[in-house]
Amino acid sequence: MADSKADLLAGAGGLVTDEAQSDHQNRKALLLVRNNDDCSEFISLAETMGVKIVERIDQRGRGDAKWFMGQGKLQDVVEELQSATQGHPWNGVDLLLLHTNATPRQLVGVNDAVGVEVWDRVRLLLALFTAHASSVEARTQVRIARLQSDRTVLREVVKQQTTGERAGYGGAGQTAAGSVLTNVNRELAALRKRQRKHVKSAAERRRQRKEHAKTVGLAGYTNAGKSSLFRRLSGKEVLVEDRLFSTLESTLGRLEASPRVLLADTIGFIDGLPNATLEAFRATLAEAIECDLLLLLVDAGDSLDEMERKLLTSIRELTERALEVEETSIMERIQLVLTKRDTVEKGTLDDKKAMISGHGFSNPLFISSHTGEGIEKLQSIVLSTLFGPKRTLLIHNPEPNQIASEAILSRVFNAVYVHEHQRVGNAIEVRISASDETVAILFSKYGQRIELK
Repeated sequence: MADSKADLLAGAGGLVTDEAQSDHQNRKALLLVRNNDDCSEFISLAETMGVKIVERIDQRGRGDAKWFMGQGKLQDVVEELQSATQGHPWNGVDLLLLHTNATPRQLVGVNDAVGVEVWDRVRLLLALFTAHASSVEARTQVRIARLQSDRTVLREVVKQQTTGERAGYGGAGQTAAGSVLTNVNRELAALRKRQRKHVKSAAERRRQRKEHAKTVGLAGYTNAGKSSLFRRLSGKEVLVEDRLFSTLESTLGRLEASPRVLLADTIGFIDGLPNATLEAFRATLAEAIECDLLLLLVDAGDSLDEMERKLLTSIRELTERALEVEETSIMERIQLVLTKRDTVEKGTLDDKKAMISGHGFSNPLFISSHTGEGIEKLQSIVLSTLFGPKRTLLIHNPEPNQIASEAILSRVFNAVYVHEHQRVGNAIEVRISASDETVAILFSKYGQRIELK
């Protein structure tokens, strides 16, 4: 494969170093846009990578099937890049960003025309994923996604290089790109085998946890505040940054010790991510989809239209992933949580509540992980949903030869959620959250020794 193609590939079939793949701080880029599209999210993604967009170049009309921009417009860009001397804003630009999910033909065509590295939206995300992947599982997931993306480009390169060649005996033989494509397919097979082991192990760990604990998943659009809420509820130190995709793998923390309530923080959603790319992260999303309760987070500080777009994207991704694993009850287990309450303009609250209600969420909860507003109420809703309504249970003192009250209290701790307990006269008064079914089981075991107050 020619060197000019190496910087086109997200994973580059192992042709570039890990440092070159992940360090993009202070790079200068041009952004090519069609029809005055809203690029705010795309620009935020680039800024998260440390990439500086020096100029945005717009063109109206239909996108070109090969060049994305019109060929004449693209040629103007090429000529100005080549003549950008010291002091020119474009001097030092080594990256071209296309505000689209480009086709392999467009990526190869633009790369051939401009001679600098080209990223579309998918490649920008893959570069971001690579920079943020820390665990073995996350790095495996990202590498698979990158190589899947590379493979589509390599096929286009091979197609262009072999057009007109005679196949079979007497043909030109395998091209350099074809050789790299073979290596990519081989590495993908090995990585998928490794990922299947990870998925199997993760599924077994989830099964074991479900036998001994309740699980609460945190899901939502990227940068919705999942990691901040996770830290607030669990007290566990995790990476909390005001940037996109700071979390790529599942992180588990404990909300309550007895009975055990576990929190699972997962990768954020984003609009327009191709299924082939998202497929690599299905194991991560399974932590949220298979939980007992799912907190779906939405940034309440966004504009109404932006908030609705992100909500609908999150719902779509959740339902599609849930159907794949036959989790048909996912929507019934969702509690909508509107984060960053401290950033919401008061005049927009009613409109946002009406929009949310229109999508079937009649009881959203506003919180702020920064100020603590709504956190106590959220904890109460979580416990009530997982264990049942609040009740007061009395454990009476034993008659001779009966089990000690403290022994019954210990077993109550293991069966229900205990808010507090104290000795009152000849009994122990216990404030619990428990379902009718669980209370009935306690009564069947301890008969006259307990009563509901």
